[in-house]
Amino acid sequence: MTRPLVMGIVNVTPDSFSDGGRWFDPDAAVAHGRDLARQGADILDVGGESTRPGSRRPGEEEELDRVLPVVSALAGSGLRVSIDTMRASVAAAAIEAGAEIVNDVSGGLADPQMLPLVGRKGATYVAMHWRGHGDSMQQRAVYDDVVTDVCREMNERVEAALAAGIDPERLVLDPGLGFAKTAEHNWQLLAHLDAFSGLGYRVLVGASRKTFLGRLGGREEPVPPTARDAATAATSLLCAQAGVWAVRVHDVPSTLAALQVHEAVSAWTDEAAS
Repeated sequence: MTRPLVMGIVNVTPDSFSDGGRWFDPDAAVAHGRDLARQGADILDVGGESTRPGSRRPGEEEELDRVLPVVSALAGSGLRVSIDTMRASVAAAAIEAGAEIVNDVSGGLADPQMLPLVGRKGATYVAMHWRGHGDSMQQRAVYDDVVTDVCREMNERVEAALAAGIDPERLVLDPGLGFAKTAEHNWQLLAHLDAFSGLGYRVLVGASRKTFLGRLGGREEPVPPTARDAATAATSLLCAQAGVWAVRVHDVPSTLAALQVHEAVSAWTDEAAS
Protein backbone atom coordinates (compact mmCIF):
# COMPACT_ATOMS: atom_id res chain seq x y z
CA MET A 1 0.00 0.00 0.00
CA THR A 2 1.04 3.60 -0.55
CA ARG A 3 -0.83 4.65 2.59
CA PRO A 4 -0.44 3.64 6.23
CA LEU A 5 -2.52 0.71 7.43
CA VAL A 6 -5.52 1.64 9.55
CA MET A 7 -5.70 -0.10 12.92
CA GLY A 8 -9.23 0.15 14.31
CA ILE A 9 -9.59 0.27 18.09
CA VAL A 10 -11.84 -2.25 19.83
CA ASN A 11 -11.97 -1.32 23.53
CA VAL A 12 -13.38 -4.10 25.71
CA THR A 13 -13.19 -2.00 28.87
CA PRO A 14 -15.77 -0.31 31.10
CA ASP A 15 -13.69 2.86 31.51
CA SER A 16 -12.34 3.82 28.09
CA PHE A 17 -11.71 7.56 27.82
CA SER A 18 -13.13 7.63 24.30
CA ASP A 19 -16.33 5.60 24.48
CA GLY A 20 -17.08 5.08 28.18
CA GLY A 21 -17.47 1.31 27.96
CA ARG A 22 -19.80 1.28 24.95
CA TRP A 23 -18.22 -1.94 23.63
CA PHE A 24 -17.60 -3.63 26.99
CA ASP A 25 -20.02 -6.48 26.25
CA PRO A 26 -18.16 -9.09 24.15
CA ASP A 27 -20.96 -9.38 21.59
CA ALA A 28 -21.02 -5.62 21.18
CA ALA A 29 -17.24 -5.55 20.85
CA VAL A 30 -17.30 -8.23 18.15
CA ALA A 31 -20.03 -6.39 16.24
CA HIS A 32 -18.06 -3.17 16.54
CA GLY A 33 -14.89 -4.84 15.26
CA ARG A 34 -16.73 -6.20 12.25
CA ASP A 35 -18.20 -2.76 11.58
CA LEU A 36 -14.69 -1.23 11.66
CA ALA A 37 -13.51 -3.88 9.19
CA ARG A 38 -16.42 -3.13 6.86
CA GLN A 39 -15.50 0.55 7.06
CA GLY A 40 -11.98 -0.24 5.88
CA ALA A 41 -9.87 -1.06 8.94
CA ASP A 42 -6.91 -3.26 8.00
CA ILE A 43 -6.22 -4.43 11.57
CA LEU A 44 -8.46 -4.68 14.64
CA ASP A 45 -6.71 -3.89 17.95
CA VAL A 46 -8.52 -5.58 20.83
CA GLY A 47 -7.72 -4.35 24.34
CA GLY A 48 -9.10 -5.21 27.75
CA GLU A 49 -7.14 -2.75 29.90
CA SER A 50 -7.63 1.00 29.95
CA THR A 51 -4.29 2.83 29.84
CA ARG A 52 -5.56 6.39 30.20
CA PRO A 53 -3.88 8.59 32.84
CA GLY A 54 -5.07 7.63 36.33
CA SER A 55 -6.40 4.22 35.28
CA ARG A 56 -6.00 1.13 37.43
CA ARG A 57 -5.23 -2.30 36.06
CA PRO A 58 -7.73 -5.20 35.89
CA GLY A 59 -6.63 -8.59 37.14
CA GLU A 60 -5.11 -11.08 34.72
CA GLU A 61 -8.16 -13.37 34.61
CA GLU A 62 -10.46 -10.40 34.17
CA GLU A 63 -8.42 -9.17 31.21
CA LEU A 64 -8.43 -12.65 29.65
CA ASP A 65 -12.21 -12.94 30.10
CA ARG A 66 -12.67 -9.61 28.36
CA VAL A 67 -10.51 -10.09 25.30
CA LEU A 68 -10.36 -13.78 24.38
CA PRO A 69 -13.97 -14.19 23.14
CA VAL A 70 -13.55 -11.07 21.02
CA VAL A 71 -10.17 -12.04 19.57
CA SER A 72 -11.43 -15.55 18.79
CA ALA A 73 -14.59 -14.35 17.07
CA LEU A 74 -12.89 -11.66 14.98
CA ALA A 75 -9.93 -13.84 13.97
CA GLY A 76 -12.38 -16.65 13.22
CA SER A 77 -14.09 -14.30 10.75
CA GLY A 78 -10.83 -14.02 8.82
CA LEU A 79 -9.94 -10.56 10.15
CA ARG A 80 -6.42 -9.49 11.09
CA VAL A 81 -6.36 -9.05 14.87
CA SER A 82 -3.93 -7.35 17.24
CA ILE A 83 -3.99 -7.87 21.01
CA ASP A 84 -3.38 -4.73 23.04
CA THR A 85 -1.87 -6.00 26.29
CA MET A 86 1.09 -5.63 28.62
CA ARG A 87 0.79 -9.20 29.94
CA ALA A 88 2.66 -12.11 28.35
CA SER A 89 -0.02 -14.57 29.50
CA VAL A 90 -2.74 -12.57 27.75
CA ALA A 91 -0.61 -12.20 24.63
CA ALA A 92 0.03 -15.96 24.53
CA ALA A 93 -3.66 -16.83 24.89
CA ALA A 94 -4.64 -14.24 22.28
CA ILE A 95 -2.08 -15.59 19.79
CA GLU A 96 -3.51 -19.06 20.31
CA ALA A 97 -6.97 -17.56 19.65
CA GLY A 98 -5.79 -16.09 16.34
CA ALA A 99 -4.13 -12.73 17.04
CA GLU A 100 -1.25 -11.97 14.68
CA ILE A 101 0.11 -8.85 16.39
CA VAL A 102 0.99 -8.03 20.00
CA ASN A 103 0.59 -4.33 20.73
CA ASP A 104 2.40 -3.75 24.03
CA VAL A 105 2.21 -0.17 25.28
CA SER A 106 4.96 -0.93 27.79
CA GLY A 107 7.46 -2.12 25.18
CA GLY A 108 8.17 -5.17 27.31
CA LEU A 109 8.86 -3.27 30.51
CA ALA A 110 5.66 -4.22 32.36
CA ASP A 111 6.18 -7.98 32.06
CA PRO A 112 9.69 -9.47 31.70
CA GLN A 113 8.19 -12.54 30.02
CA MET A 114 6.66 -10.57 27.13
CA LEU A 115 9.67 -10.22 24.83
CA PRO A 116 10.79 -13.87 25.15
CA LEU A 117 7.21 -15.00 24.53
CA VAL A 118 6.87 -12.97 21.34
CA GLY A 119 10.29 -14.16 20.22
CA ARG A 120 9.15 -17.78 20.58
CA LYS A 121 5.76 -17.24 18.96
CA GLY A 122 7.04 -15.23 16.00
CA ALA A 123 4.25 -12.64 16.18
CA THR A 124 4.57 -9.08 14.97
CA TYR A 125 5.40 -6.92 17.99
CA VAL A 126 4.58 -3.25 18.56
CA ALA A 127 6.83 -1.71 21.22
CA MET A 128 5.61 1.62 22.51
CA HIS A 129 7.61 4.21 24.43
CA TRP A 130 6.51 3.93 28.06
CA ARG A 131 7.61 5.13 31.47
CA GLY A 132 5.00 3.71 33.81
CA HIS A 133 1.41 2.67 34.36
CA GLY A 134 -1.55 5.02 34.09
CA ASP A 135 -1.59 5.92 37.78
CA SER A 136 1.91 7.45 37.64
CA MET A 137 2.99 8.03 34.05
CA GLN A 138 2.24 11.76 33.82
CA GLN A 139 4.57 12.42 36.76
CA ARG A 140 7.35 11.09 34.53
CA ALA A 141 6.79 13.46 31.61
CA VAL A 142 10.18 15.13 32.06
CA TYR A 143 12.70 15.24 29.20
CA ASP A 144 15.84 17.13 28.26
CA ASP A 145 14.76 16.88 24.62
CA VAL A 146 11.67 14.77 24.07
CA VAL A 147 12.54 13.58 20.54
CA THR A 148 16.12 12.67 21.40
CA ASP A 149 15.18 11.06 24.73
CA VAL A 150 12.30 9.02 23.32
CA CYS A 151 14.45 7.81 20.41
CA ARG A 152 17.18 6.75 22.83
CA GLU A 153 14.75 4.89 25.07
CA MET A 154 13.11 3.26 22.06
CA ASN A 155 16.51 2.05 20.89
CA GLU A 156 16.95 0.38 24.27
CA ARG A 157 13.68 -1.50 23.71
CA VAL A 158 14.81 -2.47 20.21
CA GLU A 159 17.98 -3.99 21.63
CA ALA A 160 15.98 -5.90 24.24
CA ALA A 161 13.51 -7.15 21.64
CA LEU A 162 16.22 -8.36 19.28
CA ALA A 163 18.08 -10.04 22.15
CA ALA A 164 14.86 -11.91 22.99
CA GLY A 165 14.71 -13.32 19.49
CA ILE A 166 12.11 -11.04 17.92
CA ASP A 167 12.57 -10.86 14.15
CA PRO A 168 13.53 -7.28 13.19
CA GLU A 169 11.14 -7.59 10.23
CA ARG A 170 8.32 -8.09 12.74
CA LEU A 171 9.23 -5.20 15.02
CA VAL A 172 7.19 -1.97 15.05
CA LEU A 173 7.89 1.15 17.13
CA ASP A 174 5.34 3.56 18.61
CA PRO A 175 6.49 6.91 20.10
CA GLY A 176 3.68 6.73 22.67
CA LEU A 177 1.78 9.99 22.27
CA GLY A 178 0.08 10.90 25.55
CA PHE A 179 2.00 8.34 27.62
CA ALA A 180 4.24 10.28 30.00
CA LYS A 181 3.96 13.17 27.53
CA THR A 182 2.52 16.66 27.79
CA ALA A 183 0.61 18.26 24.90
CA GLU A 184 3.79 20.11 23.93
CA HIS A 185 5.71 16.84 23.87
CA ASN A 186 3.06 15.26 21.64
CA TRP A 187 3.26 18.07 19.11
CA GLN A 188 7.04 17.89 19.04
CA LEU A 189 6.93 14.15 18.40
CA LEU A 190 4.41 14.58 15.58
CA ALA A 191 6.64 17.25 14.06
CA HIS A 192 9.60 14.84 14.07
CA LEU A 193 8.12 11.51 13.01
CA ASP A 194 11.04 11.16 10.61
CA ALA A 195 13.29 10.65 13.65
CA PHE A 196 11.41 7.45 14.51
CA SER A 197 11.28 6.18 10.94
CA GLY A 198 15.02 6.82 10.92
CA LEU A 199 15.53 4.18 13.61
CA GLY A 200 15.10 1.60 10.85
CA TYR A 201 11.83 -0.06 11.85
CA ARG A 202 8.18 0.31 10.96
CA VAL A 203 6.33 2.96 12.96
CA LEU A 204 2.82 2.98 14.43
CA VAL A 205 1.24 6.20 15.71
CA GLY A 206 -1.76 6.41 18.03
CA ALA A 207 -3.02 9.98 18.34
CA SER A 208 -6.71 9.18 18.12
CA ARG A 209 -9.05 11.33 20.22
CA LYS A 210 -6.36 12.18 22.75
CA THR A 211 -6.80 15.20 24.98
CA PHE A 212 -4.16 17.36 23.30
CA LEU A 213 -6.28 17.24 20.11
CA GLY A 214 -9.32 18.32 22.11
CA ARG A 215 -7.54 21.49 23.22
CA LEU A 216 -6.77 22.80 19.74
CA GLY A 217 -7.40 26.50 19.39
CA GLY A 218 -6.34 27.18 22.96
CA ARG A 219 -9.41 25.67 24.60
CA GLU A 220 -9.17 25.42 28.38
CA GLU A 221 -11.77 22.64 28.40
CA PRO A 222 -11.20 20.03 25.69
CA VAL A 223 -14.02 19.10 23.33
CA PRO A 224 -15.50 15.61 23.91
CA PRO A 225 -13.49 12.66 22.55
CA THR A 226 -15.96 11.92 19.75
CA ALA A 227 -15.56 15.51 18.52
CA ARG A 228 -11.82 14.96 17.92
CA ASP A 229 -12.05 12.74 14.85
CA ALA A 230 -11.35 15.50 12.32
CA ALA A 231 -8.18 16.44 14.22
CA THR A 232 -7.27 12.75 14.41
CA ALA A 233 -7.66 12.44 10.64
CA ALA A 234 -5.30 15.40 10.24
CA THR A 235 -2.67 13.62 12.34
CA SER A 236 -3.17 10.51 10.17
CA LEU A 237 -2.39 12.63 7.12
CA LEU A 238 0.81 13.85 8.79
CA CYS A 239 1.69 10.23 9.48
CA ALA A 240 1.14 9.31 5.83
CA GLN A 241 3.43 12.14 4.75
CA ALA A 242 6.08 10.83 7.16
CA GLY A 243 5.80 7.29 5.80
CA VAL A 244 4.59 5.54 8.95
CA TRP A 245 3.42 1.93 8.73
CA ALA A 246 0.07 2.27 10.54
CA VAL A 247 -2.20 4.63 12.45
CA ARG A 248 -4.36 3.48 15.35
CA VAL A 249 -7.78 5.18 15.36
CA HIS A 250 -11.28 5.02 16.77
CA ASP A 251 -13.10 6.41 13.72
CA VAL A 252 -12.03 4.61 10.55
CA PRO A 253 -13.95 6.50 7.82
CA SER A 254 -12.54 9.96 8.62
CA THR A 255 -8.95 8.73 8.77
CA LEU A 256 -9.35 6.55 5.68
CA ALA A 257 -10.67 9.57 3.72
CA ALA A 258 -7.64 11.63 4.77
CA LEU A 259 -5.29 8.83 3.75
CA GLN A 260 -7.03 8.41 0.41
CA VAL A 261 -6.48 12.12 -0.28
CA HIS A 262 -2.78 11.62 0.39
CA GLU A 263 -2.76 8.50 -1.81
CA ALA A 264 -4.43 10.32 -4.71
CA VAL A 265 -2.08 13.28 -4.55
CA SER A 266 0.94 10.99 -4.24
CA ALA A 267 -0.12 9.10 -7.36
CA TRP A 268 -0.19 12.32 -9.40
CA THR A 269 3.10 13.47 -7.90
CA ASP A 270 4.74 10.17 -8.82
CA GLU A 271 3.34 10.34 -12.34
CA ALA A 272 4.64 13.87 -12.83
CA ALA A 273 8.07 12.82 -11.55
CA SER A 274 8.24 9.94 -14.03
